[in-house]
Amino acid sequence: MLALSPENAVTRALYLRTLPSIRERCSRVHDLAKQGKLQYFDYRPDKEDAVIEFCAGVIERDFGNNFSAARIEPMLRNWDTLETPIDDKEKCKRLIDLFLVSVLLDAGAGNQWSYTEKATGQAFSRSEGLGVASVHMFMDGLFSGSASQPFRVDAQGLSQITLDKVAKAMQVSDSNVMVGLEGRTSLLSNLSTTLRANPQFFGEDERPGSIIDFLEKESRFEDSTRRIHIFSLWTALIEGLAPIWPSRLTLGGIALGDVWPCTALNQPGQAEGDDLVPFHKLTGWLTYSLMEPIEKVLGWKFDGVEDLTGLPEYRNGGLLVDLGVLTLRPAVLPPECYAHGSDIPRLKPSHPAIVEWRAMTVMGLDRIADGIRRKYGLGKDQLTLAQVLESATWKGGREIAKKLRPATGGPPIEIESDGTVF
Repeated sequence: MLALSPENAVTRALYLRTLPSIRERCSRVHDLAKQGKLQYFDYRPDKEDAVIEFCAGVIERDFGNNFSAARIEPMLRNWDTLETPIDDKEKCKRLIDLFLVSVLLDAGAGNQWSYTEKATGQAFSRSEGLGVASVHMFMDGLFSGSASQPFRVDAQGLSQITLDKVAKAMQVSDSNVMVGLEGRTSLLSNLSTTLRANPQFFGEDERPGSIIDFLEKESRFEDSTRRIHIFSLWTALIEGLAPIWPSRLTLGGIALGDVWPCTALNQPGQAEGDDLVPFHKLTGWLTYSLMEPIEKVLGWKFDGVEDLTGLPEYRNGGLLVDLGVLTLRPAVLPPECYAHGSDIPRLKPSHPAIVEWRAMTVMGLDRIADGIRRKYGLGKDQLTLAQVLESATWKGGREIAKKLRPATGGPPIEIESDGTVF
């Protein structure tokens, strides 16, 4: 781990792209919150027990319900029945191809959009709709450059993606409006370029799944199990995918990605970058998503997963606001943040209130996970943070939002999303 007090801008920038930097900087914001020194939010840690109980109830009720998984499992069974069966490594590569584009497509879609699955007639909105739509886009070969190999994502296929193709596949229309459609399409187009530019990570076949070959070189055998440190996967994603993100902050000439200034951290005479808080939410989500097929299909084991953090997005963060752990201070936001007389503020991702909210979400998720483990007497290896995110906090955030705002099911704070952060 790099030192927490780097000596120059380049070193500080490189540090802000590491996993440990996320929790370290978010903990600084949390420390200020405990002292009542945040600019936008009041923090009520006494409300956390109620959040823990709420999340525990969600786990006990319906752990394991996953709309996209229900469509992936039949696809895996179909691959097993092919005349020319594919090996486990190719299965894993295909799933990595699918999961990577699915995560990139799954930023906030807004309150108006939904996706209707033709085979079932079911309609899905928000993340569920985006997940189901991305599976069908993959199965239809939209991301592949080879008609004979539809179940893959490669640079050639992505180079042929257009806004109209994505809009049609996502069923976007004047009456079914999606937020951030252009941003999503841009990410896919940029992904084509970066797959070609980084053969050390994505191979000569220029596909996300070939990251497996890179990781295999970085791995070791121990007691007949292939082990790989999470740092290797994180490095491949944070470096290999860096060119796809929109240009935002730079430090020492290095683009930082999902890193933002937090005004509450401003101190006189501080070094450049000491007020910055990294989140790398989509990279974190990708890491969790790609770990799953690597572990389940190939049987590999990851070391260093304790450095992974919770995902600072609107469902997890909304849970903390809706259940009273975080409250916006009265009149802290100007009237123009509330459109058309709404009591729901709408802010850009760069707004310092959003930065505070996301930092507190990272630390709040740690505390919720610890509380659930205490409740059931489980260790971190028995109930991982990833399991808590999947089975409790994200689902719980969606559920409480629907209860409190049944018309939209939206979060308590709206984000002006461009499809590349949330």
